Amino acid sequence: MTTAFVGLGSNLSHPRRQLARAVSAISRLPRMSVIAVSPAYATAPIGCETPQPDYVNAVVEVRTTLGPRALLHALHSIERRARRRRDLEVRRNAARTLDLDLLLYGRRRVHVPGLTVPHPRMHQRAFVLRPLVDIAAVATIPGRGLARGFLHGVRDQRVARTRSHFSR
Repeated sequence: MTTAFVGLGSNLSHPRRQLARAVSAISRLPRMSVIAVSPAYATAPIGCETPQPDYVNAVVEVRTTLGPRALLHALHSIERRARRRRDLEVRRNAARTLDLDLLLYGRRRVHVPGLTVPHPRMHQRAFVLRPLVDIAAVATIPGRGLARGFLHGVRDQRVARTRSHFSR
């Protein structure tokens, strides 16, 4: 079994509910166990060309025997069921019903077409680091170091704990 961390985000169609449904769907995946779910955080959009609503973000820790590509494929299936579009017409950082990112997969580094682990910008994003550190205080980003060590560098990014619809 490998411990992996998945980032969740939504800013459309009842974001807290979207995240709760995503956690439930992840827990039902074969060869997967949800170990921990972070609190939910309201965060400002980053890198957007047009105004959009705040996001709700969280991180889920899982144990899985799925490989990184199979896990990513399963996460994309959950996104599609939430009506997430990942086609060329949709701009990067556009508003979305659901975004599931494979942040960490054990201590492995993976760089293949369509998949980079650790997530290449996770150390620059408060909306990833804050919930990750909440559930894994000693989480290490391979090639970079302790995740909590990057929190100081993102303190200017707005991230505020909010209520969630998680049943765990």
